[in-house]
Amino acid sequence: MVQRQISLPITGITCANCVKTLERSLKKLQGISHVSVNFASEKATVVFDASEVHEGEIIQAIRDAGYEVALGRLELPVTGMTCANCALAIERALKRKVPGVVQANVNLATEKAVVEYIPGEATRRDIVQAIRAAGYDVIEAAPKELQDYEKLARAREANRQKRTFQIGAALTFPLLAISMGRDLNLLGPWAHETWINWLFFLLATPVQFYVGGDYYKGAYKALRNRSANMDLLIAMGSSAAYFYSLFVTAAVTVGSLSWGSHVYFETAALIITLIKLGKLLEARAKVKTSDAIRKLMQLQPATAKVIRDRTEIEIPADEVVVGDLVQVRPGERVPVDGVVVSGNSSLDESLLTGESMPVPKKPGNQVTGGTINKQGLFRFEATRVGAETALAQVIRLVQEAQGSKAPIQRLADKVAGVFVPVVILIAAFTFWFWWMGVGAGFSAALIRTVAVLVIACPCALGLATPTAIMVGTGRGAERGVLFRNSEALELMRSVKVVVLDKTGTITIGEPTVTDIVQSIPAKLMPVFQLSARAGESPARVLEETLTPEQVLLKLAASAETGSEHPLGEAIVKAAKEQRLPLTPPELFEAVSGSGITAMIDGHRVVAGNGSFLKDLGVDTSSLEKDAQRLQHEGKTVVWTAVGQTTLGLIAVADRVRSGSREAVRCMQEMGLRVVMLTGDNWATAREIGAQVGIEEVLAEVRPAEKADRIRQLQSEQRARVAMVGDGINDAPALAQADVGIAIGTGTDVAMETADVTLMRPDLNLVPQAFALSTATLRTIRQNLFWAFFYNVVLIPVAAGALHPFSYLPGFLRSLHPAVAAFAMTLSSITVVANSLLLKKR
Repeated sequence: MVQRQISLPITGITCANCVKTLERSLKKLQGISHVSVNFASEKATVVFDASEVHEGEIIQAIRDAGYEVALGRLELPVTGMTCANCALAIERALKRKVPGVVQANVNLATEKAVVEYIPGEATRRDIVQAIRAAGYDVIEAAPKELQDYEKLARAREANRQKRTFQIGAALTFPLLAISMGRDLNLLGPWAHETWINWLFFLLATPVQFYVGGDYYKGAYKALRNRSANMDLLIAMGSSAAYFYSLFVTAAVTVGSLSWGSHVYFETAALIITLIKLGKLLEARAKVKTSDAIRKLMQLQPATAKVIRDRTEIEIPADEVVVGDLVQVRPGERVPVDGVVVSGNSSLDESLLTGESMPVPKKPGNQVTGGTINKQGLFRFEATRVGAETALAQVIRLVQEAQGSKAPIQRLADKVAGVFVPVVILIAAFTFWFWWMGVGAGFSAALIRTVAVLVIACPCALGLATPTAIMVGTGRGAERGVLFRNSEALELMRSVKVVVLDKTGTITIGEPTVTDIVQSIPAKLMPVFQLSARAGESPARVLEETLTPEQVLLKLAASAETGSEHPLGEAIVKAAKEQRLPLTPPELFEAVSGSGITAMIDGHRVVAGNGSFLKDLGVDTSSLEKDAQRLQHEGKTVVWTAVGQTTLGLIAVADRVRSGSREAVRCMQEMGLRVVMLTGDNWATAREIGAQVGIEEVLAEVRPAEKADRIRQLQSEQRARVAMVGDGINDAPALAQADVGIAIGTGTDVAMETADVTLMRPDLNLVPQAFALSTATLRTIRQNLFWAFFYNVVLIPVAAGALHPFSYLPGFLRSLHPAVAAFAMTLSSITVVANSLLLKKR
């Protein structure tokens, strides 16, 4: 029994009942002996048996109860990993040896560890020390220097590996040439002298222990952590050949031939040198998988020109503060996010949003850090700096997605966890079978054993998923598609139903007033005309008497002044364009998805849909035909009334986005069922649906009901559902969907409820995201198949399974360890190269 106590900061506790609920939920877990939740401090103190329950299970129980835990998060660049087992060893060390670590994901491809921990229970220092104690290292620097430090550290490591390979190649080549020449009787009798074996020994020893030193160190680390990795296999295989050869050489020197006379120094050296070459090529290929993130990082300019005390000064970009006035000349990059205050230009946003055409900018428009000023000088006020800029958030999202583990990787992780021990058992059986079982001799048994140890490749298993995820998410970022994590990328592949919100998704989200149909009773017109010009001189009122349509627009716009709904904003905009004086509303009340009421100049004005007015007792029969006509034209009708009297209709239309019909067609051709969801009336919804080719429409759905409709589709279809919206009033629906896709504008990057964010308002990015998901999952499956197929087929071949088939070539019947080393190297490179093909999607 390992008794532990932790204190967890909880969010979401709102009352004493929450405390009881949380305590009950935690006490249900096996191994929990005491729970105390403090409402005032919002902390839960839990005493538990660490041998029965882990911190992660406790936190999951809290989340299942509807609350959250405020966790710390670290992303650490790690050096010294060589295979998937190294990553698993670090994960085990962090989870088992650092109290307070909730989750640890170590990515071999990115060479990064992402750790979630409980603040106060674990510290950065504890985590770093645990990684180092496991035999690996962490690159540490200040946040703004980390990128450069990491780059330099990786460059130094690459140069060291290159140098050791060159030394290995220089020593192995003459060793291999003389050894092969002797075996083929191409050299004279001198090549068979005893001193030649000692020459081989002198050439092979630096390769074995200097060039191959990393493998011995890695094997030692693995054994110290009670695990096994690729380094152990290479060290065992090459050492077997090397020390056997040394033993034979010593025996022959003293005149004994009982263990034979043939040595395998060249085999040991060639194994190490070939694998070192393979690791170099693999590292170069892995660098290309992160091209996208490097391109994004290069968008960040080093300096900015700001206006302070009426003087232009150049400062580091990370010293710009909110409110600074920044000046950008043609050809320069925008250093931070902001709003243009003077000047006109056009910006190249292609690397950030995927939009190929320059985007015009004028005073009042937003600009995004990292974009290029194509023409014209302008000044803007900084609104978001540092980690808050859109570019910084994009980089963070891509890094998080690349560092996360996809569900499909779990199988590979499980296999990798037992792979090396199983290979060692197979190698031991191979040695026994050929030496003791069939009596083939010690030398033959040794060669096959070494081949088994060397040909086994856990690296291909470890790289199969993360390299494809890295390239896939990077390719998405280049196109303007941001995946929050690799699970979202994988889930998209299984989506069968796509629900599209109408406003702001299918349409541009900027409705305008198109028609005004008034039915103001004649006896009320003088009252409204006078109230419409309240506060102005009688002469001006007589000179500029408002028309009935203007009176209707003025009353509706005054009431809608307090509304944030796009339809209300369109009505207010139309009134301002006609320079109608608006009256501030009193007693304003909005009913979500229905309409609003307000007091205007002493009149109770009601504006909204027909059902809303009917519920308030307003007679709408006189304008029903006009409303139906406008709705069949694809327009949204806003009814307006004063008291119980209908004054008229204001029709508002929202233009369909260019490309929406094409996007819908592409999704339907992919076999996806496309549904449109809207709060609009059925007539308007069907018209918009017809324009873009959507037959299935869900209309008159209030914002609060959208999540229920998504849940209903999930239940009815028993299939995964994706929801596409602008994230404004459909956040619950995005969260309810299996995959939530939010359409952004280039500055709205990290929508919390979205699994996928589209960097520009283009619906065509949705089928592109689905296509990218399909291609990435196909690549992962190909990689995993190759990794499993390679090991399942070639390990038996290395063990001598083909020896009985005399008609086969000799090199297959008895696989030379050098060929095994080459095959192992090729397997990892093949997996990485296959992932890189995604860049052409």
